[in-house]
Amino acid sequence: MPLNKENILIVDDDIKILELLARRLKEFNYHVFKAISVKEALFILKDTSIDLLITDIQMPEVDGIQLLKYAKEHYPNIPKLVVTGYPSVDGALEVIKSGAMDYMAKPFTKAELKMAVERALEHGRADQASIANVPSRTQNLPFKEMVGNSTAFKQVLTIIDRVKNNRATVLIHGESGTGKELVARAIHYSGKYSKGPFIAVNCGAIPDNLQEAELFGYTKGAFTGADQNRNGFFQAASGGTLFLDEIGNACLDVQAKLLRALQEKEITKVGSRTLEKVDLRIVAATNMDLLKEIKKKNFREDLYYRLTVVEIRVPPLRQRRSDIPLLVDRFLQKYGMEYRDRLLRIDSEALKIMERYPWPGNIRELENVVQRAVIMADGPIGTKDLPDFLKYEIDFPDEELIPLRDMERKYIKRVLLHTKGNKTKAAEILKISRKTLRDKLD
Repeated sequence: MPLNKENILIVDDDIKILELLARRLKEFNYHVFKAISVKEALFILKDTSIDLLITDIQMPEVDGIQLLKYAKEHYPNIPKLVVTGYPSVDGALEVIKSGAMDYMAKPFTKAELKMAVERALEHGRADQASIANVPSRTQNLPFKEMVGNSTAFKQVLTIIDRVKNNRATVLIHGESGTGKELVARAIHYSGKYSKGPFIAVNCGAIPDNLQEAELFGYTKGAFTGADQNRNGFFQAASGGTLFLDEIGNACLDVQAKLLRALQEKEITKVGSRTLEKVDLRIVAATNMDLLKEIKKKNFREDLYYRLTVVEIRVPPLRQRRSDIPLLVDRFLQKYGMEYRDRLLRIDSEALKIMERYPWPGNIRELENVVQRAVIMADGPIGTKDLPDFLKYEIDFPDEELIPLRDMERKYIKRVLLHTKGNKTKAAEILKISRKTLRDKLD
């Protein structure tokens, strides 16, 4: 049977259901993309041409209804299909109003799934045929979420281009907010393994006693509450990329098992003695100095060298100031269309202030400032629309390598001078607690 050309994105936080749907759709010869959260689904929608969206409703943080509404607004030509384990009349009406064309209650048969998918895709093709000269809904540009033209930024892109088509393990270094996850996604989605899943895991957000079970899965009865067999993130990422963010926060026991997974390409579920082969790429990231952590016995040296087959150092924003205007334009376009349905511009004085500021929170902090300015501005963004802590900026030297501690010290002194020593007001301007300010002063 020839391979169908359609790409189907399925979204479900239950890995077991996600794998079942993926297996069924692959049996029908569709290309399948998997997401375990709405956040992950949005990244895939941005980076990939999707022909059908299938989503669950009940998911943590952001639910499927919000995903449907977002997709209806930003990807109106993609047909949407909902599968849920909590069917109700009100729920069915809500998902249809939110843009879904069909609503399936779990459990459903293989034949029912096949019929619903074919019907949704046919509906999507009919919509496309009725619209003449509609531009492509995605550009499929591999690095389109990454913006910059500086030498430091281009060096990162060069390494991404070299590693994108192989399974070499990559370790990404960088301060918080520099875009380490975007680098990992660019490696995955620009290469020949982009059809496989991209699974992002924040190691710092998983308690030590749950890390092994979450990563490698567990068997029924392995511990209290394990009432069924369950796959982990390694199994979910099979054939694709597993992104281990904040790898420095992985506990030592899990580090030993990660080392084995990298060396032997096999894992063992908690409560099992059976080895399972894994076929995936590992990309890890950290904002720690892992060599210092090795000396403190907090990180395994052998694992460090297994992870650093290729290293990418993402520069902080203060080392790529020439990219600030490009990033500001990107965020103005993004949030101008989202909040105002039009593009906003920024005056030269406000942009100059942004270029001089050291951005200790890096790109994430810059994006938050632009987002706030778009919301608050009545017209073109000016200095009046910038937060107070930016208005009291100081001139920093042009050298790229400036110690962050020195910049912070100089900036705090300037703000305290402006507030005439009022620490409460200074803390408000700096967006830190008074206790944190006192600790920094000490």
